[in-house]
Amino acid sequence: MDKEQILSMVKTILVNEFEINETDIVPDANIYEDLDIDSIDVVDLVVRLRAETGRSIEPSNFKQVKTVDDLLDALDTVINN
Repeated sequence: MDKEQILSMVKTILVNEFEINETDIVPDANIYEDLDIDSIDVVDLVVRLRAETGRSIEPSNFKQVKTVDDLLDALDTVINN
């Protein structure tokens, strides 16, 4: 899965599950401040990503994630390694 596919999957989840406007989901958007995602939402997001990718994704993998681009990099590492 390449980064474009990962971005598409993340956008779909954020739009459908968290009702975030797709135009707000840009690489430098801060997940917590700009997209208004809190720590409970992150756990829900991880559960959805785990279901979508079939990979074991731990919330601890996302401790350093601040932006959408950070999220894509973390997912790329988990999915493609």
